[in-house]
Amino acid sequence: MTAGGAARDGTELVVGVDIGNSTTEACLAEIGPSGPRYLGGALAPTSGVKGTAENVPGVVKVVHEALSAAGRSADELTTVLVNEATPVISGLAMETITETIITESTMIGHNPDTPGGAGLGVGTTVAFADLADCRPGEPVVCVVGGGVDFEDAAAGIDAAVARGVEVAGAVVRADDANLIVNRLSTPIPVVDEVTLVEKVPLGMPAAVEVAEPGRTVRTLSNSYGIATLFELTPEQTRMVAPVARALVGNRSAVVVRTPRGDIADRRIPAGTLTLIGEHSTLAVGIDAGADEIMATLRRVAPLSDATGEAGTHVGGMLAAVRDAMTETLADGPVGRPGDQDVRIQDVLAVDTFVPQHVTGALAGEFALENAVALAAMVRTSRGPMEALAEQIRATLGTDVVVGGVEADMAVLGALTTPGTERPVAILDLGGGSTDAALAMPGGDVTSVHLAGAGDLVTKLIDSELGLENRDLAEDIKRHPLAKSESFFHVRLEDGTARFFDEPLPTDAFARVVVLGEEGMRPIPTRHSLERIRQVRRSAKHKVFVVNAVRALERVAPGGNLREIGFVVVLGGSALDFEIPDLIAEAVAGSGIVCGTGNVRGSQGPRNAVATGLVADHAGGAR
Repeated sequence: MTAGGAARDGTELVVGVDIGNSTTEACLAEIGPSGPRYLGGALAPTSGVKGTAENVPGVVKVVHEALSAAGRSADELTTVLVNEATPVISGLAMETITETIITESTMIGHNPDTPGGAGLGVGTTVAFADLADCRPGEPVVCVVGGGVDFEDAAAGIDAAVARGVEVAGAVVRADDANLIVNRLSTPIPVVDEVTLVEKVPLGMPAAVEVAEPGRTVRTLSNSYGIATLFELTPEQTRMVAPVARALVGNRSAVVVRTPRGDIADRRIPAGTLTLIGEHSTLAVGIDAGADEIMATLRRVAPLSDATGEAGTHVGGMLAAVRDAMTETLADGPVGRPGDQDVRIQDVLAVDTFVPQHVTGALAGEFALENAVALAAMVRTSRGPMEALAEQIRATLGTDVVVGGVEADMAVLGALTTPGTERPVAILDLGGGSTDAALAMPGGDVTSVHLAGAGDLVTKLIDSELGLENRDLAEDIKRHPLAKSESFFHVRLEDGTARFFDEPLPTDAFARVVVLGEEGMRPIPTRHSLERIRQVRRSAKHKVFVVNAVRALERVAPGGNLREIGFVVVLGGSALDFEIPDLIAEAVAGSGIVCGTGNVRGSQGPRNAVATGLVADHAGGAR
């Protein structure tokens, strides 16, 4: 056999290559008169952005690895089959957020992990050094600076109480709350670790609240509770709402009021999204929420393009998506594309929350504000894919053929899963997009390519938990959680305990951890295990489940899911420990058999597109 041609017995050695957002997969097969004989495959990370010239090294790597694993040489290779790898880039836009700008520490809140005492104390802030000058019967909140020893602090407070001073609570710079409370004759609520304690205004009304262990503050996390304590007007109550929201779920809090604070209300515009359909154009405000955005998208379908209002969050996001794609394609041999070549093919809007720091707080408090995460997927011409194929052809020295639509090829690969038959639909869950295709008994295939998949889920988890760590958010997405309860055991998220012979890492003790493939990874936040699990599952439902149902309705005859017999879940996200179950539960009511694919009876949900490319080529050859 010679490169670029078939052997004398009519067989040819081909390799199907699926260039994905995250991974590049290969399927090596020998095609003869009786059909393909699969010899093996390979998997490697995608080099560069999908569908660009940067993919060539990754393609070459998987081709050589597949040949080597099968004991074949590159000289025997007849054809390389590549999928139509459409580049996908997504972005994130936020809903209109009201940010309360608070200066001169008008209101401050705090959330330490180690408060002391319990209860609610209200009084006037006074420095510890001035405590001896307070009059009997005067309610005060003692502010203890960083240079005061905890024994001296306790002795000074006890002495003031003995003189009749009503010490209602204390605010402490150091981590001394329990050390102080344990030495008091009459325990009071004490909040410690206030890093900017020197900025606490003195001589001002203040409230300190510490809840019992296992409980959270009730008064200071309630806007009306703060209003009652400080006799606020309705307008002032509206202004302090972010402070109250910032303290929800905390065990302790301190709020101080000054009469001279300059409170300003600033609107951050999210902007208007204009959806351009083939027959109509409609505009919708991002602050209308995800449901309204998706309803507008359905009304203009099929979507031809989308634009965002200039100078707003959504306008900047869509402009960034277009610019990134333009720059990406400009690096290829076809040169910089025109505006007509880069179009928004689909958008997915998801309601979420974004932590917003409360300006004027003394310890980095934040409040969760409503936000809309918006994923946008670009559509480009086939020109860049042809240019990529030409580069692969020049590098490998063999014929390269651009195969069919990615989802169509995935259907052919999915049909090699034992127990499936037409009509069968596939859900290919990748990093940037969700592909779906339906193959009917007559051979007709309907496919759809939608924005939003694993990358968006990671963004939602990262944003909603305030991690600012995409790698950690990715681990949380992919692996179960546990809570370290001792040096030798953890409590898993399903409630069961797991014991260890060796002590746990010191940085994991008493923390929520991710049980990843490389061991435990502590999550450095104050969120509980239940909260992190809820955010993870909610993000997966908002993106994967919603997109799965949306995609299946688009390919099903008349949008009726009952016309679909089987659904095979494919792609890297199908390996997730809970996504396939979430999707199966969502479509169970339509009588659909749904599960994770097992391509060729051995590959699991991987290699479907690469296998489909080979199967399609074999069918054409016959």
